[in-house]
Amino acid sequence: MFDFIEFSLLDVLDILLVALLLFYIYKLLKGTVAINIVIGVAIIFVIWKITEVLNMEMLSGILGTLLGGGVIALIIVFQQEIRKFLLMIGTTNFTNKRNFLKQLKFLQTEIGSEINTEIIINACQSLSKSKTGALIVIERTNTLDFLINTGDNMNALVNEAILESIFYKNSPLHDGALIIRDNFIVATRVVLPISDNTKIPARFGLRHKAAIGVSEKTDAVCLLVSEETGEISYIKDGGFVLYSDYLELNEKLKKDLI
Repeated sequence: MFDFIEFSLLDVLDILLVALLLFYIYKLLKGTVAINIVIGVAIIFVIWKITEVLNMEMLSGILGTLLGGGVIALIIVFQQEIRKFLLMIGTTNFTNKRNFLKQLKFLQTEIGSEINTEIIINACQSLSKSKTGALIVIERTNTLDFLINTGDNMNALVNEAILESIFYKNSPLHDGALIIRDNFIVATRVVLPISDNTKIPARFGLRHKAAIGVSEKTDAVCLLVSEETGEISYIKDGGFVLYSDYLELNEKLKKDLI
């Protein structure tokens, strides 16, 4: 019945690669407003293909022109996501098996140790009470090796006392950010890129701009303790994540690190 359809092993590989690409794009955009735009574009694309098959030339031509001219608009809309994707590809060390697998974390059920979010948040609460400034960056899919190299390497299991001592004002390690990977503190005194977003309120200082900057350029999440107010901020995808209490903050952080 379907003898007229030619289907080879190469076609199967093509479909699998496209499915893999679409899944990764979904993981990259999940939880952002951009996912709604992607769904809208996908719907228009499917309708366009249907109109082509049905030889509806006028509607097909309109949709084809719309999709063709929309490429530049999509690049503008998704500039942050495209930058994250290219940064991930550019910083991946394909000769290092562990780092390469980490870039493909969405294919794995578990890589490395589960990060103990309770310890991190408890440390932030203690730092908040004493109004001790702190900036903790937690690595997710995108490798932060290019940032780790700007600071001091460390290999310490995440521990509340260690986190507090690092950010103690008289500690030689308190300046800059701290990076956590796979439940290990891997670097301190890290220099982060400062966001050039002009919409950031003036009351936020360099620590906030640095946290926003790294979350704009990578998919890392940041916990920040203000030195002036003691307020704990959770920053992801270049913006502040709101929460009602520390229990909700912990749940949000856990969910984002899955």
